[in-house]
Amino acid sequence: MSIKPNKIEGNSLQINIYAAATVFLAYTMIFGFRKSFTVATFDGITVAGYSYKTLLVISQVLGYMLAKFYGVKYIAELKRTGRGAIIMMLTGIAWFSWLGFALVPVPYNIAFLFINGFPLGMLWGVVFSYIEGRRGTDFIGATLAVSFIFASGFVRSAGGWLMLEFGITEFWVPFFTGLLFAAPLLLFVYLMEKIPPPDAADITDRMERIPMSKTQRRAFVRAFLPGIAACIIIYTFATIFRDIRDNFGAEMWKEMGFINQPAIFSKTEIPITLVVLVLIGSMVMIRNSYKALITAHVFIAIGFMLAGASTLLFVNTYLPAIWWMTLVGLGLYMVYIPFNAVFFERLIATFKYAGNVGFLIYLADSFGYVGSVGVLFCKEVFKIKLNWVTFFTSSVMLLSVIGLMLTVFSAFYFHNRYKKLHTAT
Repeated sequence: MSIKPNKIEGNSLQINIYAAATVFLAYTMIFGFRKSFTVATFDGITVAGYSYKTLLVISQVLGYMLAKFYGVKYIAELKRTGRGAIIMMLTGIAWFSWLGFALVPVPYNIAFLFINGFPLGMLWGVVFSYIEGRRGTDFIGATLAVSFIFASGFVRSAGGWLMLEFGITEFWVPFFTGLLFAAPLLLFVYLMEKIPPPDAADITDRMERIPMSKTQRRAFVRAFLPGIAACIIIYTFATIFRDIRDNFGAEMWKEMGFINQPAIFSKTEIPITLVVLVLIGSMVMIRNSYKALITAHVFIAIGFMLAGASTLLFVNTYLPAIWWMTLVGLGLYMVYIPFNAVFFERLIATFKYAGNVGFLIYLADSFGYVGSVGVLFCKEVFKIKLNWVTFFTSSVMLLSVIGLMLTVFSAFYFHNRYKKLHTAT
């Protein structure tokens, strides 16, 4: 494999490995501009009687949520030129928002979390556009998707390290964490620009990936509305729990007796990353897209069962805290990751639609973040006094059951649609 001024050259396997490594590292660097503030607990700080940390999370998630709604159109219509510059511009805005957060006093600096969230919310779709529509997309997409499992723990460990080793305050940690990740991000975006577009065999196998107009987007949703609605609800559950675990992991560990141990975040997330990567990445060996779509449903169902069962064991003191945080995280990511890596990719290929995955991911994401914001608002506005561990465990056990039922419905729906399609032809 060689790198020429524009694109790399090599066989399919070489290009897939190069693309997987590059997008994994690029998105890990992007995460460095998003999540490091969650390592801090901001103990004792309240605003109008509400938790300051929760208000920060809500502000950032609101920015993310609005970015996802805007991204339904923006990412669906994204051209395949100038994407590197778009990534650097959006990340730059996010980074400088942390400077404002550090310099502006409480509570006015809460607004900078919104400014941070909106540009970062656009970046998943931009990065995924480099890799969709390939025979190797399952593996590459899984590698990209697990980057935010790994990065979530890695970035918080980096932020905790800055606090403990250099005495950097909670308010300055996000900016200096971004400084650590800035130069590597430039390198990996440059390398990502070298990824060649899908070849003719990819297009034959996975359909051509093109920008989608408003009319095309509406037609696609109408064609699969019951199944898409079920998937969006499933994804909303996964987003809510993933966000609680990510954003309030420091509080949960503290409640369980783990204090000043920044490495704990990486200790749980690295094994989750590896297991999910192997499971989802192995789907590249399933050439038939319909079989891969059903397999994705199986993984999602297992994820709900694992999250619910491990939480039940933990609540009844049969499972240690670190094992529970690892297993419940694995279960939730087994639900979450397929939608960001293979589910919609294989849905398009199964039913032979020309379009792009970004539109579907952002459609699901927009509702997912509505759910996440809604839960945070309810806990604060209605003054729910449960601690985070109690709140999280109670919710996971209930919604895992509902999620499992919805997954079964979705599998039967797409099975019947596929059967009717082939009966008609």
